[in-house]
Amino acid sequence: MVLVGPSGAGKSTWAAQHYRQQEVVSSDALRAVVGSGEFDLDASADAFALLHQVVAARSRRGLTVVVDTLGLDPDLRDRFREQARATGLPCVAVLFETNAAVCRARNSQRDRPVPASVLTQQLATFERVRTTIGEEGWDEVRTIVDESTSTTVAPVARAVAPGPTRSGSGDLGLEVVLQVSRFPWGEDPAGWLRSIALVADHHGFGGIALMDHLIQIPQVDRAWEPIPEPWVTLGLLAGLDTDLRLGTLVSPVTFRAPGIIAKTVATLDVLSGGRAFVGLGAGWWEREHLAFGLPFPPPAERLDQLEASIETIRALWGKGTKAHEGRRVTLPETTAYPRPVGQPQIVVGGSGEQRTLRIAAELADACNLPSDLPTLERKLAVLRRHCDAVGRDPDEVAVTVLDLPVIGADRDDTWRRVERHRGRTPAAAYAARHHAGEAALHHDRFLALADLGVTTVFVGLPDLDGPDDVERLAGVLTGH
Repeated sequence: MVLVGPSGAGKSTWAAQHYRQQEVVSSDALRAVVGSGEFDLDASADAFALLHQVVAARSRRGLTVVVDTLGLDPDLRDRFREQARATGLPCVAVLFETNAAVCRARNSQRDRPVPASVLTQQLATFERVRTTIGEEGWDEVRTIVDESTSTTVAPVARAVAPGPTRSGSGDLGLEVVLQVSRFPWGEDPAGWLRSIALVADHHGFGGIALMDHLIQIPQVDRAWEPIPEPWVTLGLLAGLDTDLRLGTLVSPVTFRAPGIIAKTVATLDVLSGGRAFVGLGAGWWEREHLAFGLPFPPPAERLDQLEASIETIRALWGKGTKAHEGRRVTLPETTAYPRPVGQPQIVVGGSGEQRTLRIAAELADACNLPSDLPTLERKLAVLRRHCDAVGRDPDEVAVTVLDLPVIGADRDDTWRRVERHRGRTPAAAYAARHHAGEAALHHDRFLALADLGVTTVFVGLPDLDGPDDVERLAGVLTGH
């Protein structure tokens, strides 16, 4: 029996409902046997070689064989029929006529969706197969009509029950801030954002940081996925009854004039009762600047802008309305109200050893560095040298890191998440880069970061879909 239909047509579900596991031979399942997972396309040739071996062996013994592949390749269908004929078994093709919109909706909910262009091609091929398969010599052709019409996805936003006393970072000795870089909010953006923030607060995260980009970056998601303006979004979150700190990681100084940044952050600090911070960086992605008509000067000029921005912001957050004449900036007055409640933390993002870390050492409240230990140790040594050079105590510059872990409930779940997000990166390399493992492993890593003097871990999940994922991440705070 050969199943024929595009991705998302329901072939595997139907086979599991009607046949024993041993009777179903799946190309996806065999990729997981001979490769790193069901979506390891590099393992396809080996998987199909094994599939044909299994089909031949079961056919010789007169056993039922349900072949669960796309079934759209005529040469493969011919080969399966020949194997059945050679052993005297009847050959049946089963067509899955499923609404194209349903196929697309199911595909979009998979861990590793088939690219839209590929699915469109599969749907077109299936339409051609439907009209010709009756002439291929099958003993019987059956059609399964999937009556599903609903393609909507249930919203992920939900209320959060009152939680226990705020636990902070548990025994980690540092603060953990949720960094949100992807926004799969469906039809209820505000509800999704509220649910993420409330669950984070409930479990004792120190804050929420939003990525500041104009186009979604390729390291996170596709360019047409939503990436909201962060300060407007943080204003919404400031209206919630939480203790979360709120800010960006990081805002390019090329996006907004420094005085506007000062005004924006001060306003958020007032509205949130003193919980605002701001990450600042020199910017790096030329594409979004060009697309939005923004200048993108050479690196040295952007770093000059970073220095001038920090000086301007501090001048406008100072007392009074006097003129400011500094090393980099001259202002005729510093009339900027409302003033922030306190002095929001300025975090310099970037780890360039010649200038960026020197700027952090001289001007910032904190720096943001990579989280892998060998790199972090090297960068910290450079930061301390810059602090010595500018005459500043290194303890005055808080050390923060950005960590992008893959966290699974167990080994199988961890590996499934690696497969979902690794793209074309080899599975082992992706797993190593993201320290793939269960919560206890990441808890121990964060303890090691605290031992190096890290005060805050900004942690972003590559598979953050909803509040349940924040709850999964919360295991890092306690180690279980």
